[in-house]
This record gives sequence, C-alpha cells and structure tokens, in this order.
Amino acid sequence: MADRIKLEGTERTEFGKGAARRIRVKQQVLATIYSGGKDPLFLQLPMRETNNALRRKNALFELTFGKEDRLAVVKDIQRNPVKQIVEHIDFYEVVAGEKITVEVPIFVEGETKGNGVAFVDIQQLAVRADVTNLPESFTLSVEGLQEGDKIFAKDIKLPEGVELADVDPEESVVSVQIPQEEVAPEPVAVTAPAEGDADAAPADADAAADASADEK
Repeated sequence: MADRIKLEGTERTEFGKGAARRIRVKQQVLATIYSGGKDPLFLQLPMRETNNALRRKNALFELTFGKEDRLAVVKDIQRNPVKQIVEHIDFYEVVAGEKITVEVPIFVEGETKGNGVAFVDIQQLAVRADVTNLPESFTLSVEGLQEGDKIFAKDIKLPEGVELADVDPEESVVSVQIPQEEVAPEPVAVTAPAEGDADAAPADADAAADASADEK
C-alpha cells in the first residue's frame, strides 16, 4: 500500500487576485479539491511542504483542514510561467478502494549491444490502479538488447492490481535503434561577378541618375 502524504492547511475564505497575492506572500499555496458533483473546497497549504510533496508522482494525499480531511490525488498544477513556482493545485477527491487512471513516466536502465540506442517511444504509460497503489514510475531494463529489439506494453511487468488503460498491448514502449547520422549540406559555390559586370553596375546607376536629372 502506498504511503499517504499528509498536508495540513486551512480553508480559504478570501478570493480574488489581491487575496491570492497576500496568501502567496505568506508562503501558502492555493488549492481546490473537486469531488464529483459536490461543490469544490478551497484551501491554502504550506508552500514548502507542498512543493516537497509534489516531487512524488501519482502520490496519494491526505489533506487536513480544521476538523475535515480528504483523500485526494493531484489533477493539475499551475506554475508561474517566469519563476516556475507552484501557484495553484487542483486535487481530485478519492476514496480507498477506488480505481483511477493515471499516467506513469517510463525510464530505462542498462546497456544495449553494439551501437544501438534505446528510445522511449511512450514517455508516459496510462494504467488503472487502486488509489492506494498508484505506481510512481516504470523503469525498464534494456540490458543486452540490440538494434531492432523492442519492449511492448504487454511486456511490462505491472504491480499486482495494476492494469493497462487505453493502451494497445502491442504498442512499442521502448525500441532500440541506431541513430541516423545527419548529413551536412554541401557548400554552395558563390561566383564573384566578372570585372566587367562589376564596372557596369555603377555606370548603369550613373545613367539612371542623369536621366532623372534631365526629366527635372
């Protein structure tokens, strides 16, 4: 069973841009908990603890505020486009035993044979799992694989209770290929104008100037 990350915050009662700025100055993060057809809940959470917790992928959060507490997973994170700090988090409330679909990042380890290089064809794999057992990542071994070898979705050993979601089992997740060398473009020869042509241009320009003067 996955560990729950506990965060203690307070229910938000101020709204608007001014209130949001004041909350962030106090080192708090704005958060909203969505729960099916129920009205959303608005919270503010401690910034440092929240940022540290967000390093965990597909984590299960236990959010406490006042006498209330909710189990939730992260639905969306909004960051400042310049400073890249977390400004707002959308949570989705879940219950123990519920299954949800999440995106799990794919990593590779090991050495391939020859000149083959392992390419991750699917950066994130969609799986369905119990909220208390959500995978954080899948690390696939490419040890000994050579050019042309592939790891398909069906080849990934999933934890108990975890299944593929909206993924073709025959889809390639990792493939070993030899990178194609980029061919440098051939240099284009630049021919300098003949001496006579170079002299002709000023002459033509002078003639045009004289014609313009005559017209005036």
